[in-house]
Amino acid sequence: MFGNRRKAFLVSAALACGALLMTACQDTDATASAGTGAGAGAGAAQGSPSAAATGSAASPSGSPAPGAAKGTSGGAGSGSAAGTGAGGRKPAGQVCGANDIAWSTKSETQAGGYILITAKAKPGVTCVLPGALPTVAFGSDGTQAGPAEQSAGKQITLSGNTAAYAGVNPKTTAANGGKELDSIIVAVGNSDPDPASLPVGTITVDKPVVTNWHTSPKDAVPLR
Repeated sequence: MFGNRRKAFLVSAALACGALLMTACQDTDATASAGTGAGAGAGAAQGSPSAAATGSAASPSGSPAPGAAKGTSGGAGSGSAAGTGAGGRKPAGQVCGANDIAWSTKSETQAGGYILITAKAKPGVTCVLPGALPTVAFGSDGTQAGPAEQSAGKQITLSGNTAAYAGVNPKTTAANGGKELDSIIVAVGNSDPDPASLPVGTITVDKPVVTNWHTSPKDAVPLR
């Protein structure tokens, strides 16, 4: 009987010890879990101020980050360069073509007789006649008038009622002969793509000459 009691006591003691060991293990696991959680929380807490600081430095008071600000500034600079707000650039005057001009001719008796050519810009057109000699040609063979003046003229801007004048002497030789024609071809320079044909009545052409463009008709008298 004593032996049965002793055996029961030992079994109870073993069970109690096992229970104590399980409790200790559970406490140890809980402590480790708590420590791990605390460490992770601390790490997160430590990383959070860094992120906030980074965000604050990149965009203080809601301002764009330096890269964005630079891009915006560059765009504005490009627009300013492309515009004319600075007032530093002005468009160059358009060179007249024969089709920009309303032409007229008149026969004059002064200086042995010559043809006065008058050029005015068509309505709504503003263009520049260069100081170069007008291109005046005669006949089917394209006989071209030479210069009646020694120096080049000044450019003239045609607009509204402003007119330019050039004088053509179709015959500068004293001998009889020459070509009988009734029109002349006028262009603004040799590269003018659309020269104008102007009626002049019947004229005799032999070594013709033409003046520069002038703003006064009296300055456009071609001398022999």
